[in-house]
Amino acid sequence: MMISVIILVVSFLLDGILSNFLPYMVGDLSLFTPMFTIVSLVIIYPFFTKKLKYFFITCFLVGLVYDFMYTNLLFYNAVLFLAVGLMLMFLYRYIRPSWLSLILFIVVVIAGYECMNAIVILAFQLVPMTFYRLLYKISHSLLLNLCYGEILYFIIWLLPERYKRVSINN
Repeated sequence: MMISVIILVVSFLLDGILSNFLPYMVGDLSLFTPMFTIVSLVIIYPFFTKKLKYFFITCFLVGLVYDFMYTNLLFYNAVLFLAVGLMLMFLYRYIRPSWLSLILFIVVVIAGYECMNAIVILAFQLVPMTFYRLLYKISHSLLLNLCYGEILYFIIWLLPERYKRVSINN
């Protein structure tokens, strides 16, 4: 449990720090759009396989804090992060976790999150959204987030087994 909290807090803070320094608007030359909080949800899911209720509560609360700190949209990312949690539940149920499947999970989750954002933007006509902009956002967020996910996976893989076991009952 402690490892997952540390991963979430570090990812959450890195999201805020890097989003201030990296350009991420359409037309910018950056290939780095941080979505570390969502990647951290992919990484910590195995810690919650026996207690999915706690994972979904964690997703909702992290999304709620994300809304308060970064977007000022109450419950928007809380609901989207909960949907990401559902996607992860189905992905982990049918695909065995490994180094390569982690890449697939991150790509699917980032694409799913961006598609859900695009659907909301299109439904409420907030800003002009095109298929090109959606692909741009997905493609420009993959490189940095895949590297971050693999680094986190490697760090967790190096940890002793006693830190990997989760006891949420305490």
